Amino acid sequence: MLLLSKKQDWLGNVRADVLAGTVVALALIPEAIAFSIIAGVDPKVGLYASFCIAVITAFLGGRPGMISAATGAMALLMVTLVKEHGLQYLLATTLLTGVIQIIFGYLKLGKFMSFVAKSVVTGFVNALAILIFMAQLPELTDAPWQVYAMTAAGLGIIYLFPYVPVIGKLLPSPLVCIIILSAVAIYWQIDIHSVGDMGELPDTLPMFLLPDVPLNVETLKIILPYALPLAVVGLLESLMTATIIDDLTDTDSDKNRECKAQGFANIGAGLLGGMAGCAMIGQSVINVKSGGRGRLSTLVAGIFLLIMVVFLDQWIQQIPMAALVAVMIMVSIGTFSWSSIINLKSYPLSANIIMLSTVIVVVWTHNLALGVLIGVLLAALFFANKISHFMYVNSEIDESESTRVYHVHGQVFFNSADKFIRFFDFKEAVDNVIIDLEHAHFWDLSAVDALDKVVLKFRREGTDVEITGLNEASSTIIDRFGVHEQPEDIEKIMGGH
Repeated sequence: MLLLSKKQDWLGNVRADVLAGTVVALALIPEAIAFSIIAGVDPKVGLYASFCIAVITAFLGGRPGMISAATGAMALLMVTLVKEHGLQYLLATTLLTGVIQIIFGYLKLGKFMSFVAKSVVTGFVNALAILIFMAQLPELTDAPWQVYAMTAAGLGIIYLFPYVPVIGKLLPSPLVCIIILSAVAIYWQIDIHSVGDMGELPDTLPMFLLPDVPLNVETLKIILPYALPLAVVGLLESLMTATIIDDLTDTDSDKNRECKAQGFANIGAGLLGGMAGCAMIGQSVINVKSGGRGRLSTLVAGIFLLIMVVFLDQWIQQIPMAALVAVMIMVSIGTFSWSSIINLKSYPLSANIIMLSTVIVVVWTHNLALGVLIGVLLAALFFANKISHFMYVNSEIDESESTRVYHVHGQVFFNSADKFIRFFDFKEAVDNVIIDLEHAHFWDLSAVDALDKVVLKFRREGTDVEITGLNEASSTIIDRFGVHEQPEDIEKIMGGH
């Protein structure tokens, strides 16, 4: 069964995977160069990293068909390090980033993706779509009319070519767009911005090398403050991208395996003179939209990238940026969740606030981790507030009017603890109080503290209190941390009153 699964991952979609990988490789070149420039290093640092990370994650990754390479989110975190300490410390940081990610993988931190609400994922996707589109604007600002004409023509090819009988289903339209526009630009010698203008392509294969830094505590003090956020941002973007590709392909992925794979890939990148990277939502969507589904598409993207920049550099340099801009605009349009705009009217206000907040923070700061963190925190706060509203207490008094029974319903935790206390009448003249917790659950120390206060306030008024109906989980936490059965702690919890 395992062998069949591996065969399907590699050979279940060969033609489409090879073609999709080729498209992705072409789209990776200008981005890898651009991200290298952002980080302040030579273009080959980003290109070597993209090759290495794509190839390693093709074999080790937990999400077949996902594309990982050098990314803008990671490059932004490297700027200060490169400026103050240079390339060798960046390579050392890349190695440490990989080690940290492997540790996170073995700690199974991938499971924390379950804490990311759908509204956060939607906001993350929409923000990335906006950022991808914004990244194309420099190519479209103050450009000659030929750029606009070729970009429009490229979009026309991308969206109309699939309707061409027979051949439209065989070739991915983004690849056709790049080939046709490149041929037009070369044949008519149109003087517009090309891939070669982005930076000099490498002319040699990457070589194995260890970072030339001293192995001491001082080096660790320099690189750790950069490696830790790089590891977190890299895994966050990779796991979010894996979740999105899961949805697009209606398949599952192994998030913890992906964490470890990203770590090994970054170690490999650092040893080959590359910068740290992670999954790329734009290229992953290009891959899926072009028909790529298996590991072969990721492997082809990495290998073709290296072959093209090293051996076909004279041709690659002539690809007009307008062709790649058209492909990336298609990606941004396809990535954006247009239904989320329609759903603003029907979805709860809290879900809309979470989604929009995530979008605004990511676009404003260009910090994906911060945007997702804000979204997750808002989702947790809204959830806690909503759950607390479903906690209530009703009561009844027996015929002798000497015993009142309080029935507690719902979840008692930090946000509903004070509300729980307010349901009880401590001044009522009754001899006995029964607190029925059969339909309640106590979750944390705040809940236990609230129960202690209720019991001790009643006892201070001379009322006997009996607690019934505790479930096993609530009983465990109350027995362990509750103090209402410990006379020596009564003064402490009542504040000495």
